[in-house]
Parts: sequence; C-alpha cells; structure tokens
Amino acid sequence: MAVPKLEMRPLGNTGLKLSSVGFGASPLGSVFGSVSESDAVASVLEAFRLGINFFDTSPYYGATLSEKMLGKGLKALGVPRSEYIVSTKCGRYREGFDFSAERVTKSIDESLERLQLDYVDIFQCHDIEFGSLDQVVNETIPALQKLKEAGKIRFIGITGLPLEIFTYLLDRVPPGTVDVILSYCHYSINDSTLEDLLPYLKTKGVGIISASPLAMGLLTEFGPPEWHPASPELKSACQAAAVYCKEKGKNISKLAMQYSLSNKDISTVLVGMNSVKQVEENVAAATELVLFGKDHETLAEVEAILKPVKNQTWPSGIQQS
Repeated sequence: MAVPKLEMRPLGNTGLKLSSVGFGASPLGSVFGSVSESDAVASVLEAFRLGINFFDTSPYYGATLSEKMLGKGLKALGVPRSEYIVSTKCGRYREGFDFSAERVTKSIDESLERLQLDYVDIFQCHDIEFGSLDQVVNETIPALQKLKEAGKIRFIGITGLPLEIFTYLLDRVPPGTVDVILSYCHYSINDSTLEDLLPYLKTKGVGIISASPLAMGLLTEFGPPEWHPASPELKSACQAAAVYCKEKGKNISKLAMQYSLSNKDISTVLVGMNSVKQVEENVAAATELVLFGKDHETLAEVEAILKPVKNQTWPSGIQQS
C-alpha cells in the first residue's frame, strides 16, 4: 500500500498551503532537554523529506538558539526558498516582553540573520497577553505592516494562550490586517475550547495554527516537564490516561495527534520535534489517520478518564529554565 503524502491545507486567505503537521522548532533551542546541532539538522531534513513544509520558531526559544538551529537545518535542505514556509515571532525575548514598534522592527532583522533567510512567511506577535493588547493593535501591528511592505515578512500573526485575546484583537484591527492566529493547548483531547472560536475565525478569513497537541507534554508516556503549569489534578488524570493507553498497547501521543489532526478547519497542527524518530512518529500518526481513521474506542476511554478535568487550563507561558 502506498503511504499517502501529508495533506496540505489552506491557511486562511493567505494563499499558502501548509502541511497538516507543522514542525515546532522550540525543542531545537534545547527547551525540553539538550539537542545537538547534528540532531537538529537531521530532524529538519527528515521532516521536509516526509512532506512537512511548515517550520515555526521564535527568538525566545532557547534564547535565540532555536532560530539558529532551524536556520542551519533549512540551509542544509538545499531547495528553493519557495518550497518551505517559515514563521517566527517578535515581542517575547529572554530579557522580557517588548512589543514596541522599534523593537519588533529590529527583531525581524535579527531573526532573518539567525535563520539565514531574506524573508519569513509569517511574523507573529508572541504571547500578546503579556503585553498591552492596545499597544499591539495601535503600534505593533502597524509596524509589522511596514515590514510587510518592505518585503521582510509576507503575513502577520498573533499568538497566545487565552482565547479571548484573539477576538479582542481581531475586532479592533482593520479586516485582513492579521492573517494568522496561533493558539496552543486548546485543541487536544483534554481541552478543545478552540473549537468554539473556529466559526468566528473563519468569518475573519484568518488562518488557524493549533500548537501543542500533546498539551506541552501532558499527553505523553513520559509526562510533562517539571515546570509545566497544569494543576496536580490535571497532571494525574493525563498520567492515568497515558498508562491506560500503554496497557492497551496504544500510544497516547499518537492518539492525541490524531485527535488534533481530525479537524480540517485547523490549517496545521504544530508539534515540537527534536529528533528524526519524533518526526517519523508524528508523520506516521497523520498518514495512519488518513488510511485507517481515528481509534474511536481508545479515544472514548481516554476522554472518559479526562472528563473531570476537561477544558481545565492554566496561567500562560512556556517557562524558560
């Protein structure tokens, strides 16, 4: 049986088509444990070989290390720039938050240098709930529009954890100004609250990236990193679900990926990867979903285990060690 190619999905009104699985490069900044340069480059090469065309990073991840590593990986591809889509972010840095026009304008030049690129496809304001949303509307977004006119970025995005930031912002900027939103930890087995926002986002013509289908490590056999902000109750419920899957010979991470991939209104499911093995597992989850569909039985059992903590969230942010 021929293995199906990764599905390509349109990103809002941008005209871009993204692979259903996106490559989250935060682990390349050694955010979840150290990663060698050779492993970082190999994982980018394997991702592209298997049909992933979307790569997402930020200067905040690993205090610029993620961008540098991703830049090396993309350069090693040796393919025309038009064959892959890159997004990075601005406003959040190791030294703190700064959404000023001056800082974000400087930020793109720094990022392009680290990524070894002439432009990025998507430039996103990073975790805007930590800044002033009105500053993002009145100062940051207009500064990004100038970068768009200058050809350094193609599309503008916003990211964050609380879903209400998206409606607040999109209701206050001219239509078509913001092209993309990146939401994380709100479309996975334990929390599907992003679903309620999808009709609104579609009416705005905004592309939807959903990150952290594994809920920043909650939906894995290994469990989340120590800094994970979830409640003890949510952590133990997810651990119980992971154990249940393992006893049945199933993998909770694959189940979680497939759950997130099943909604076609989401342009791409962005998942952090730092090894060839992780890349292969994530792509396999997507191709098996196309071939065989979801594992409804196991999914129903896991949903039952997680029901008492369903849609429970936490205060914002990836913590930096």
